[in-house]
Amino acid sequence: MLLSKSKYLLGLQCPKQFWTKIHEPDQFPETSIAKQEIFDQGHEVGQFAKKMFPEGIDIPEDDFIGGLKRSKEVLKLGKPCFEVALCADVLYSRADILIPNNGGWDIIEVKSGCSVKDINVEDVAFQKYVYEKCGIVIKNCYLMFVNNKFVKNGDIDVNEFFTKEDITERVEELIGTVPAKVKGMLDLMNTKTCPDTKIGLQCSKPYDCDLAESCWKFLPEGNIFELYYVSKKKAFGLLDEGVMKISELPSSFKVSEKQKIQLKEEIHLDKEAIKGFLDSLKEPYYYMDFESYQTAIPSFEGGWPYQQIVFQYSVHVNGDHHEFLGRELDCQQELYLELKKVLGDSGSIIVFSKSFEIGRLRELGKMFDDMDWVESAISRIVDLRDVFSNFYYYNPKQKGSAGLKSILPAVTGKDYSELDIRDGKTAGVQFKKNPMNEKVRADLLKYCGLDTEGMVWIVKELKGIV
Repeated sequence: MLLSKSKYLLGLQCPKQFWTKIHEPDQFPETSIAKQEIFDQGHEVGQFAKKMFPEGIDIPEDDFIGGLKRSKEVLKLGKPCFEVALCADVLYSRADILIPNNGGWDIIEVKSGCSVKDINVEDVAFQKYVYEKCGIVIKNCYLMFVNNKFVKNGDIDVNEFFTKEDITERVEELIGTVPAKVKGMLDLMNTKTCPDTKIGLQCSKPYDCDLAESCWKFLPEGNIFELYYVSKKKAFGLLDEGVMKISELPSSFKVSEKQKIQLKEEIHLDKEAIKGFLDSLKEPYYYMDFESYQTAIPSFEGGWPYQQIVFQYSVHVNGDHHEFLGRELDCQQELYLELKKVLGDSGSIIVFSKSFEIGRLRELGKMFDDMDWVESAISRIVDLRDVFSNFYYYNPKQKGSAGLKSILPAVTGKDYSELDIRDGKTAGVQFKKNPMNEKVRADLLKYCGLDTEGMVWIVKELKGIV
């Protein structure tokens, strides 16, 4: 069995994840729609990067043996080449781009992110190690990533879209550590016993681990990770000390006033503060929510990498429901014009976690040169989340969360469990891939509609309290 670059990176993150991938791969859950989109975006960016070297030679990725043979042939030509596959004993790696450089080669690794991360440098260090074991001289190492300042104006210039950073020195600092890491992983590959790796910061760094659900299932209700606004570092520190539940926190652990409320494990109501919030609302109440999707490579004029492209809104007002769901990927102008008609010029616009809606409104206002109306609308926005993040209301069922998905069932007993689309990332991906699919459209309307109707129910419950 080969130790590939992808497995090597898994091993750097977590020995248990690495071992399971090799010995019990069926333990990994099916890739989610949102995660698959990340992979697809990465592939798209990688393919686009090849345009920077029009004379480059591509190595097929779907034929392992043929790819190894073709790679050796292509290297002899001394031209830029893509996806060069080489094996050194049981080590296997493919470089995104190899560029000839005076008898040697430069590695260019392409990433769909917008900065250089430590794991990217580890990635290239492994590539360099494998290539040099095969007799290939690697002179310089680069990371090419997305320029988040890029704005589309006509055809996209690949040289402007990407930023290239020299990481040669950082790779050289790491290369000496690779042999020991490789040996450790090869030893682990050959053992029949899964390592007993404790949960820790590595569960979500540098990536969310697919095994997290199974690894974390031992934690009881009311565990320390449910403590409001606790850092993972502090929570893992407590776990190392044998503290598993919030109720077991030592007296030496400093808790905030909000955490003190949570520790009581009972419903907390600050009726005066809730009443003050409700009294600040002005009729009519517009309950509003947006949905958006993102692309690494902008498709529309004036767009930028990973722009939040709004395609849907839901607004509940005075018992009426107004909704918009685009039929084209670039439906922002139509959405904006319809939204202006719905929101009018007076009354509170109630949202949950206002930074997202405010950000999208300002982008739309700039896009359509209508900032006066946008700023007027923003001045009317009220964040319903404030009631819960300020702990005017707290229910133990929230488990320390002030997110809508936790608040709705805690306050109203209703939730998203019967919906086929239950989160914003999935909503965005589904629309992007299937904007005219009637089943997808029906699911999107239910999901976004529940976000706003849920806020209606929450405010009704709050009014009943005071």
